[in-house]
Amino acid sequence: MKILKVLLMSIGFISVCAISIQAVQDGPEAELMAGSKTKVVGEHYAIYALPMPENLNFAGEPVPIENPDIYERMDRELLVNTYWQSNALLLLKRANKYFPVIEPILAEYDVPNDFKYLAVIESGLTQAVSPARAVGFWQILEGTGKDFKLEINDNVDERYHIEKSTRVACEYLKKSKEKFGTWTMAAAAYNAGNAGMIRQLERQDASKYYDLLLGEETGRYVFRILALKEIMSNPLKYGFNYNEDQLYKDIPTYKVKVDTAVTDFAAFAKEMDINYKILKIHNPWLRDSHLNNKSGKTYFIDIPEKGYYK
Repeated sequence: MKILKVLLMSIGFISVCAISIQAVQDGPEAELMAGSKTKVVGEHYAIYALPMPENLNFAGEPVPIENPDIYERMDRELLVNTYWQSNALLLLKRANKYFPVIEPILAEYDVPNDFKYLAVIESGLTQAVSPARAVGFWQILEGTGKDFKLEINDNVDERYHIEKSTRVACEYLKKSKEKFGTWTMAAAAYNAGNAGMIRQLERQDASKYYDLLLGEETGRYVFRILALKEIMSNPLKYGFNYNEDQLYKDIPTYKVKVDTAVTDFAAFAKEMDINYKILKIHNPWLRDSHLNNKSGKTYFIDIPEKGYYK
């Protein structure tokens, strides 16, 4: 009797699943799914291989996709990043908020716009901290940050300052471009370091990134940038559907000049008609609940315009 009951329950569950699948095929979701690379076919999901994009380039430098190993490496990153749908959709949402901050700085330094996708693969456009203690959107190490005159101490860490860290990344990339001659090599050197790339070029008697045999991370690095550039530039082509109002928005701010110590940022925030949390969200480079500022340095703290936080 128990066996019969289990069988009947199983048949009922399968019937419900079949009805649900048919409802998706026939209902309003069908049009949405038609644009996706994952489709319902009968009672099975069909996953599609992706066509290789034509004229692939990084910063205007062509990708030799006609070489079989280059084709396979590019195909891997397109597949991994297209079918990791939740992550790609989050990146698209965040890009709407942060690319307008990054793009003008890249242009100011004459660094190709494609490098905004380097920040995407480095940090996912979050204030990430790596196991090696690289920090922020551009994953800058403490020594590198100090070399480029960022302030890094217990109170302040400007690696978390999006505008200032983007400027440091631009300066670093331009120096690498001068050293290696191509933006592709500059991108790879951002991951492996200039010294590391020089060693590999000399060891392998090569001059191009695509001719080098590299470790897993650096070997995938430029291809990951290329894949995110392709997907995020053509989201509908890769099955990502959203409305503009579903993307994350930048909150307008104004700057408050501070050239003294701040003993309590919670009290400071209240004076600005916001709370401590909102203050830190807009100023992640402020790393403590106070600011010593013994040198009397001038800082500019971002305060959100009224009406955006309730």
